[in-house]
Amino acid sequence: MPEVQFEVDVDEPPDEQPGDNPFNRWHPKIESVITVEPGETVRLECLDWTGGQIQDNDNANEVRDVDLNQVHYLSGPVEVTGAEPGDLLKTTLLDIGPLNERSEFGFTGIFSQQNGGGFLTDHFPDAAKAIWDLDGTYVSSRHIPDVYYEGMIHPGLIGTAPSHELLEEWNEREQELIEKHEEDPESIQNHPTGESEPPVASPPTTDGALPGEATGDTADSIAEEGARTVPPREHGGNCDIKDLSLGSTIYFPVFVDGAKFGIGDIHASQGDGEITFCGAIEMAGYVDVKFELVKNGMNKYGIDHPIFEPGHRGPNFTDYVVFEGYSVTEDGEQRYMDPHVAYRRAALEAIEYLTKFGYTREQAYMILGTVPIQGRQSGIVDIPNACSTIAVPKDVFEFDVSPDALDEHDGRDQIPITDDPLG
Repeated sequence: MPEVQFEVDVDEPPDEQPGDNPFNRWHPKIESVITVEPGETVRLECLDWTGGQIQDNDNANEVRDVDLNQVHYLSGPVEVTGAEPGDLLKTTLLDIGPLNERSEFGFTGIFSQQNGGGFLTDHFPDAAKAIWDLDGTYVSSRHIPDVYYEGMIHPGLIGTAPSHELLEEWNEREQELIEKHEEDPESIQNHPTGESEPPVASPPTTDGALPGEATGDTADSIAEEGARTVPPREHGGNCDIKDLSLGSTIYFPVFVDGAKFGIGDIHASQGDGEITFCGAIEMAGYVDVKFELVKNGMNKYGIDHPIFEPGHRGPNFTDYVVFEGYSVTEDGEQRYMDPHVAYRRAALEAIEYLTKFGYTREQAYMILGTVPIQGRQSGIVDIPNACSTIAVPKDVFEFDVSPDALDEHDGRDQIPITDDPLG
């Protein structure tokens, strides 16, 4: 086992860790706390993405009340000796797992439309929660009965630090989107409108900023300028790609000396899209990472975004029920080649189907967010409809979910839903 280079205490707040503090902003001035040589492997422990705000209980109000300014606590930064702008940081995920005997549960949330929202927030405006038991790489939940499967374990958030120039570009383009939305909310494609709509982007804020080990003026500038960790960007970031699992190798662009690698937001499993926003099985955990360098790799490979080679560990599902969706909204409005609408419609079809087997709509929604479903843009040239598909593996259920098996099915235990949507 490689040496633990970043250790966390799940019983302490993120800003009161006994060792190095995690960080939750992307900024070139974040101070490295670990230095490794190319070819070295280290173990990094990570808090869950909320820093302990969600506990192993049946109280969905915890999800409703999550402070989204205090999330995405990243372990690191790791400085790789010799890394320079223009290189590629080659990272291999050798092992990932829960923090045994310290934190052995995961959670999934449907976020309130008043706080975070999600892919289908207009259909699911109220907060809900499911707790998962972690049995090695297998998962099950008392809140979603008759589901037991091997999860697709992976880090949701992983990347390198931006340069000052790249950080400025991020903040400028996202601020332009915010201003455009303020001037004309209807002009933002695919964004739900209404009084309780989620934001279109999250600008820098000092509220909840954790600048790692930086202090003084450096810490102040990180808090004032640092990019929020919600989206993926050119450096990696919050990609939430389920296939970045065990054995995967990722090539990250390097924008600053040392690369300043960070990682967190560990998922025991997830479906393509993580469609409830807190749709994965979130957990605290560890990752064993091997670091290598490809000098001048950005020019050599012709890339300025990450690329990766998936690992070959399962689960290896073979039987699926597949749902289709097209570029026509729920209200019957025809859109032109809109894959976002098409994926929504495929998801809603799958949710409605699963309710016929006794699940609530909330349980079905969480199944799609946590089970390793296969999401596809299956057709993108046949005007006016893009075609999206969602393939749900049958083997994750402890009963037959084939269409031919649809008979009378008793209802299942309910999922915890907030008792007061407005708090």
